[in-house]
Amino acid sequence: MTSDNPISGNDAVARAEEQAKQTAGRNIPTIGDLPVAEDTANLRQGPNLHDGLLALLPLVGVWRGEGHASPVGGSDEYAFGQQIVFAHDGENYISYNSRIWRLDDKGEATGQDVRETGFLRISENDDIEFLTVHSTGVVEVMYGRPRNERAWELESASTLASETGPGAFGPGKRLYGLMPNNNLGWVDERMENAANGGNGDLAPWMSAELSRVIG
Repeated sequence: MTSDNPISGNDAVARAEEQAKQTAGRNIPTIGDLPVAEDTANLRQGPNLHDGLLALLPLVGVWRGEGHASPVGGSDEYAFGQQIVFAHDGENYISYNSRIWRLDDKGEATGQDVRETGFLRISENDDIEFLTVHSTGVVEVMYGRPRNERAWELESASTLASETGPGAFGPGKRLYGLMPNNNLGWVDERMENAANGGNGDLAPWMSAELSRVIG
């Protein structure tokens, strides 16, 4: 991921403006009859973003692209497609939803993979909390901080698998960052469980590069 590489302010603005021509008028669907603010993944529509979330503002949107998985426990590597939705409703948190589907050698979808849902919160001191539930039977709490205004690093504080969840899923680290082309890159590293053939070190598990499609 190259989010630590500086780019000029003029270049960043120009790229964002060009991208916005395709994405600025789109938003996630809503039912429309709630008595409170609806979720929005477009900062131009819906309620204003809470002032406490300004350090996470660049994440808000819908992102879609492809990535690569190297599962812990010795499973085969595979390519995947992904959609991430970071949305808000004017309150002091950002909702998170991720859908991943497996791809074959031709880039065609072959079926659903893991899904995640959760919430991002950040304190006045820029301490981030990321709470997620995985469709595989995992509940995870991660803490972290912004690395800069375009990148956010998180580390597992608590990882709990259900009775039917994955025994090889250990704690890890996750990094999200906007790349020079304004795509969202992310990488997740997981501790390899010695009981499943690992050595207890962090190893790459999943990574992807996603383009903004809404927001």
